Amino acid sequence: MPNEVKDDSKQSKATIYDVADHAGVAISTVSRVLNDSDDVADQTRDKVLGAIQELQFRPNRTAKSLAQRSTRTIAVALPTFTTPFHNELLKGVRDRLDDEDVDLLLSDLEWEAPIHTLRNFLDGGAMDGLLLVGVTPDEELAEELAMLGGPVVLVGAELDNFDSFYWEDVSGAKLGVTHLIDQGYHQIGVITTPHNNRIRNERVAGYRQALEEAGIEFDSDLVVHGHTSKHDGFSEESGYEAMQDLIALDKPVEAAFASSDVQAIGAWQALREEGLEVPDDFAFVGYDDIKVSRFIGLSSVAQNMHEVGNVGTDLLLDRLEKRGPEHYISRLVEPELHIRKSSQRPQ
Repeated sequence: MPNEVKDDSKQSKATIYDVADHAGVAISTVSRVLNDSDDVADQTRDKVLGAIQELQFRPNRTAKSLAQRSTRTIAVALPTFTTPFHNELLKGVRDRLDDEDVDLLLSDLEWEAPIHTLRNFLDGGAMDGLLLVGVTPDEELAEELAMLGGPVVLVGAELDNFDSFYWEDVSGAKLGVTHLIDQGYHQIGVITTPHNNRIRNERVAGYRQALEEAGIEFDSDLVVHGHTSKHDGFSEESGYEAMQDLIALDKPVEAAFASSDVQAIGAWQALREEGLEVPDDFAFVGYDDIKVSRFIGLSSVAQNMHEVGNVGTDLLLDRLEKRGPEHYISRLVEPELHIRKSSQRPQ
């Protein structure tokens, strides 16, 4: 009988959690051993090192690379870098790095499984610092990020023991819808995404709050979305499809709040095809305030992504140089409504 060849590629690679379980210690203890901390008893250190050897655990090479390279590398990981929304953030990052001797590494995490893609990226890449956009780490992922050996700045999420820039989408949506109400509109739809996520839920909640505080009854028929799943439903195609459904309702809809500017742009095209003009026949407020919105006259709730990319990168560089604030920064970025022609009721 021929010798059986063992296929190591099918074996699961040992993780820090496996090492901790095998040694009978906490993950934080394994972390201290890997970082050569003095705050570990010799007997415990021997147990951990023995478990590492036995399991053939290989620590993420990111931390090892820190002392081996003269040029620093900053990574930006985000759901996609092909949308105008994320492009605004990347422009802010790029502008801040213009005069720095720093390499920029990008990772497209993809909308379908961002955390899985991120783990693969962290395992295979070498970086000095990470700007993580649009992902809310769970407890396990937070532990892995803490093991990187370099600073991590979160954008779009707030978490203890990390620098964070985040938004409160309820108030942002409420701001946009309240403006439409102040313009005299009462039959207001909301264009959202079919996916049940935090952004979708908070923006619909803000829409509903604005209506109810103005004494306008919430109508679930006016909550519409397209079926195109590209970019998690935040696309021109999805907005176009949603507006077709809104127009088809047997209700006199006068205005709409779109959960993103790109959806509003697609919806605007659907109105044109029906012979409806903005704002003469229909009013719009979008979300994100991407660059093109300023040129087509689309009112929009701004999240100041360029500034966040710039300031977030600046903070990352400060952390790399061991300077800056002593404590972690947790900054709520206040939404701003930029009023343009699309939402102003004709006199």
